[in-house]
Amino acid sequence: MKIVSATPLFLLALAGASIAAPTKYSIDPNHTYPSFEADHMGGLSTLRGKFNKSSGTIVLDREGQSGSIEVNVDTDSIDFGHDKLNAHAKSADMFDVAKHPTATYVGKLTKFANGAPTEAEGTLTLHGVAKPVTLKIDRFLCKPHPMNKKEVCGANAVASLNRDDFGISYGKQYGFDMDVKLAIEVEAVKAD
Repeated sequence: MKIVSATPLFLLALAGASIAAPTKYSIDPNHTYPSFEADHMGGLSTLRGKFNKSSGTIVLDREGQSGSIEVNVDTDSIDFGHDKLNAHAKSADMFDVAKHPTATYVGKLTKFANGAPTEAEGTLTLHGVAKPVTLKIDRFLCKPHPMNKKEVCGANAVASLNRDDFGISYGKQYGFDMDVKLAIEVEAVKAD
């Protein structure tokens, strides 16, 4: 059965054919793209970055309209497309990847429309700080993968957070806005 888009990070709710039991999906790291936008110099420009390494699982019970998400992101894989900025972001000034090599999101799928998840509520642990974050799922689709013939589901999720709440306040002294927009596209393959 094919699911078409559902209305309104991340993320990550991925489903399969209508069945009574929950179905587990493994996040495909080659087709999952956690990205973000952050202010530079109080409105001078917008910095855009991504994380190149992520993994995790999604469990979905579409019939029961419930599910769970667990995502792990390697913070050392941060990529702004600029080596000097990447090195600074990894330092103790920002992500401090030596002390905090992983960011995690653990949550529950909390809202559904037409059998598809539209929201997840969970906890983001970033820079050693855990805070609640709600992901709005603005696109969702499941279908057979044309190459590996397994069911694959994809979602697009968005969220906003204040990075200062997670102890990443570099630039605040220069007037940087601490708000960050997350945009996460994710694909996950039905587990064997």
